[in-house]
Order: sequence, then structure tokens, then C-alpha cells
Amino acid sequence: MNIILKDCNHSDLYPFTLSRPAAALRCGIFTMWEKWQFYFPSASISFLSQDYLSEKFPTRLTADNYFIDGSIFPTHTLEKAILHLESDACLVKGAQFIAARCSHAEDLSTLKKIQFNGELDFIASPPDIFLKNDAQIRADFALANSGKQSIQIDGTNQLIGAEAIFVEEGARVSCSIINATTGPVYISKNAEVMEGCMIRGPFALGENAVLKMGAKIYGATTIGPGCKVGGEVSNAVFLSNSNKAHDGFIGNAVIGEWCNLGADTNCSNLKNNYGEVKIYHPQSKSYVSTGLQFCGLLMADHCKSAINTQFNTGTVTGFSANIFSGDFPRKYVPNFAWGDGTGNNKFDLAKAIQLAKTVMQRRGIAFSSGDEKIFNHLYNLD
Repeated sequence: MNIILKDCNHSDLYPFTLSRPAAALRCGIFTMWEKWQFYFPSASISFLSQDYLSEKFPTRLTADNYFIDGSIFPTHTLEKAILHLESDACLVKGAQFIAARCSHAEDLSTLKKIQFNGELDFIASPPDIFLKNDAQIRADFALANSGKQSIQIDGTNQLIGAEAIFVEEGARVSCSIINATTGPVYISKNAEVMEGCMIRGPFALGENAVLKMGAKIYGATTIGPGCKVGGEVSNAVFLSNSNKAHDGFIGNAVIGEWCNLGADTNCSNLKNNYGEVKIYHPQSKSYVSTGLQFCGLLMADHCKSAINTQFNTGTVTGFSANIFSGDFPRKYVPNFAWGDGTGNNKFDLAKAIQLAKTVMQRRGIAFSSGDEKIFNHLYNLD
């Protein structure tokens, strides 16, 4: 079975889809494509997105393909409906595309339409990544530990609701308090929870990730693979390989890949007047209402913040911004900004690429030609 996860709302998920398809976003324990792989374990899965992303996220076409909207969360009901699709048929809910079975990627709207009557949930906007993280950690927890047994962690820890705590082989947890009565806690292979951490579920710690000493974690929070996180975190998602190694508060937020938040970086997640938060929308080049009272920082990949950086409520940062300021940075920080985003200073492209190579090399990951293509394309967008 050849599955191609298609970008159907790419621009709506700015800034995180600047450097990835929607199907590579993480919400819950897993990325979207990893979730689909659980439901179709023998399938080959690839992506259909923007041209400049195609080298890093290629498309594999065959004579018989299942195209699925990569921002949709899979369910067993949806799985069955997709498996029953005939050739040259399209599964929809109302006017919304869900999936299609055909030999080509063009003109899917011309295919025979079949209405899906089940529940449908998807990532419609960037805040959905943290808003839906609670439900997705719970759903992924059931997938991840099916048929497996948690290892026993040592007696220096205090566990509350231990039946909802799952720890993979190689993980290290010491002298910490884990409360899973409010939601499950999943600690992945070779992850580490250092001494003195306080964790309140739902919570997921990715493979090789580190929770630094004395961290205070409120659910629903996901710290993706390779991340190092300390301080206070509430209802946030770190996609992967990003650092917030020191004190400071991050709440109702999404942090991309390869970011580094300097010591005592904080974000506000509530306006002083308790009003509705607005965030920057690139297509309209204006600020749009989220309908939310709580919304913190939305940070794209490869961003860096200096020590003591203070992010305002609903701040959106573009790709590879190097942020430092004696005051609040602006609420929209453009791609490759150098400083607070209020001026026209840009991070030199060659230096930005060299920094990314250095940062990725420290994790044993090579900076690819696909990565370089993304950097070059995004440099001239703003």
C-alpha cells in the first residue's frame, strides 16, 4: 500500500510548515506520519508538499496511491473508510478533502466523491498543536504501549497513578515526582529525567531527550526527540532537537526544531487585560484572532533567543531568526531576523547555514542538500 500524505492547508500552519509538510508536525507523542504508520504498518509513506521541500520530503508515486490529507489525525473509523476506497474515488466530509485513491496527484477534485460520516479531527491552525496535544498524547499512549511492557524505574522516584506511566528501555529517571492521575506519562527510549523534576501528565518525553534538574512540567506537554528542557513548561510542544536548558517559563506554545532558548527566556501566554490573543497571518500580512485567552510563543525552526529574552503573548517567529533585544521583540519576527525584528537587519545566509550545520552536527545529524534548499528558498520570502 502506497500512502502519500498531502499538504492541503500548508499556509494555514505557518510558521511550522515553512520547513516541513503538515504530516511532519508533532502533536501528542508522534508526528502525523508516524501516527499513520501505526494504522498502516506495512504501507510505504511519503509526502506531497511544496516544491522546495520535495528533496527533503520526497513523493513516491506508484500505479496505485492513497493520497491522504497529512494534517488529519487517523482513527480506526477513518482507516476502514480509506481501505474501502475504490480506484479513482475520493473520500470527503462535506466539501473537505480527506483521502483519494488513484494513480496520479492531479485533479483529485474530479474523482468520484464518497461522504465520510465519522468524526474528523485535524490541525487547522498553529495553536491546534498545543490545544489538541492532550487528546493526542492519550491516543498515542494507547498505540505506543500496545503489546509492550514498561520497565521498572528505581525507588528514588515518587509515582502517582503508576499504571498510566510507561517507560521504554534505556530511559533513566531519578529522584523525581510523576503524577499520571491527570493524564498518561510516556518516557521514550534512552530519554533522561534528571533529579528533582516534577511532572504532571499528560506528558511525553521523546527518544534521547533530557529533562533537566528541577524542571516543572504541567500537561499537556510534549518534549520531542533530542530536546533538552528545563525550567517551567505548561501545555507546550517541542518538535525535536531544541533546547530550553535553563530557567524561564514557556506555556501554550510550540517550539520548532533546532531552536535554542537562552537562559531565562520567557513567554507570556495571557494578556494583561485577559483578552483574546491575536497572531500574525502571513497571507493577509495582519494579525488575526485565535479565539483563545491563552496563547504563548509559536517559534519556527532554527531560531535562537538570547538570555533574558521576553516574548509577548501570541508571538510568532519566522525561520532561522536570531533574536536579542533589551525590550520585548515584536510580535511577528520575520525569517532570518537579526535582533528584535523591528528593523531590516537580516542574519547573513552563509552564517545561518554554517550555524545550522554546527548545531546539527552536535546531534550527529548531517545538514543535507535538502536542508540547504530550504534555507535558500526561505531567505528571500520576507
